[in-house]
Amino acid sequence: MKKFLYSFLLMLLGAAITALVLGLSHTPKYQTTKQRDINRLTKAASFKMPKVKVPTFPKRTFNVLEYGADPTGEQLATQAIQKAIDDCTVAGGGTVIIPAGIYSTAPLTLKSNVRLYTEPNSFIVFSHDLDLYEIYDEWFEGIPTKRCTSPLNALNAENIAITGHGTFNGNGDWWRPLKKSKMAPGQWKKHLKEKGGIVANDIWYPDSASLLAQSYCLDQNVPVIEDDSLWQVVKSFLRPVMLHFVDCKGILLEGVTFENSPAWNLHPMCCENIILRDLNVRNPWYSQNGDGVDIESCKNVVISHCSFDVGDDAICMKSGKDKPGRDRGIPTENVVVDDCVVYHGHGGFVCGSEMSGGIKNVQVSNNLYIGTDVGLRFKSTRGRGGVVENIFIRDVYMANIPNEGLLFDLFYGGKGAGEETEEELAARMNAEAPEVSEETPAFRNIVIENVTGTNLKRAIYFNGLPEMKIQNVTLRNITMSATEGALFRQTDGLVIDNVHISPEKGEAFSLAPTVENVKIN
Repeated sequence: MKKFLYSFLLMLLGAAITALVLGLSHTPKYQTTKQRDINRLTKAASFKMPKVKVPTFPKRTFNVLEYGADPTGEQLATQAIQKAIDDCTVAGGGTVIIPAGIYSTAPLTLKSNVRLYTEPNSFIVFSHDLDLYEIYDEWFEGIPTKRCTSPLNALNAENIAITGHGTFNGNGDWWRPLKKSKMAPGQWKKHLKEKGGIVANDIWYPDSASLLAQSYCLDQNVPVIEDDSLWQVVKSFLRPVMLHFVDCKGILLEGVTFENSPAWNLHPMCCENIILRDLNVRNPWYSQNGDGVDIESCKNVVISHCSFDVGDDAICMKSGKDKPGRDRGIPTENVVVDDCVVYHGHGGFVCGSEMSGGIKNVQVSNNLYIGTDVGLRFKSTRGRGGVVENIFIRDVYMANIPNEGLLFDLFYGGKGAGEETEEELAARMNAEAPEVSEETPAFRNIVIENVTGTNLKRAIYFNGLPEMKIQNVTLRNITMSATEGALFRQTDGLVIDNVHISPEKGEAFSLAPTVENVKIN
């Protein structure tokens, strides 16, 4: 009898274990980021990095199919998805599940204590119907203006996440102007046939209103309109960023793909405690303002194991532009960027050019840049003000860079690297240097070490302002092969330690007379 009971108990235990294993195997993994993984990265920072807490959520789940979401893409799923988000936050938080399928939707607003989880093979595409987008007061490229509602948005939310395996598509090809020079003839014809629109000066616009808005732009992408009724007229020009979180605390983006944004892809602004992990961020290489991620006036940020393939700057630090940015006065600070790869972009890692509120305490490590216009890019210009300082970069690899591997450009004119003529740059550089004021940008206390670059056009270029030179930069353990070597201008306090540059022509190092306090080991 005892033997029978023993065998029976073993059978029950085995069945229970089997059920548990099967149950676990069918339990969705809503996220994989562990607190210990984030702690390891923050503790390795070269400055005192505050703890960045991974958001957690109650076990409640809200499946959008149960709210009537159409998974075929034939009908808008906006109402169902938004209702699930709203019910989730009212209930005290949990996970909103988007199963496999195609979901067409208008903009969605994420709420506090809500994790939006996308199952494998889920595809969320945002409609290009302008009627679904409201116009509201916003900042774009560091300037207050008006824009259309961002497809994914949140305001004053806490403890929010978008995780899983799905893809969010912003339908950006319907929004972005497109230069004919960036397309093959067959692609250009196909684009015109599919999208309609209007062409002026070899640039495609989605409609005549988008072209009209250009006449109101004092800046490249920010129209100045005093008649409020005209904003509706130029609505198609007011391209939103794909994901825009403002004044939020506790953000996790993990595992998903963000693609084809109307303007910038990911844009947290004035947020705290941000984790971006294991993301795929991609835009067509020709996408106007198609940045990967722009961290603006945020603090305590970890970006890890992400892939970028975009049409503008890939991983970018910002803090507002000119007087509006200085008046806001919120720097981007305490940022760790680790184990990321950039396949295309105007810059792999970028500071500026909108840095008027300051950027400080940033560490970049274990990055790979392949074919980006510039590898490491620091840029600003007169009028910005702000200070970029305490930047630590190490263990970076780059290949096939058509411009500079490392660039400091304090005469930035708004164009991509390689797009500006020598005459345009010379005109700004020959302008009379103003007195140092709050409008003078400063870049200082920067350490860049353990960098390998191959097949670069120019290895390094420092071009500081005569009234505010680039200050206290250390270059250590760097090996680069390039067509041209390193050129340093307007720099004060430069350490070159174990730096090997192999140019095809010219000298490895050229120091202009405006470079002071140089130490070469």
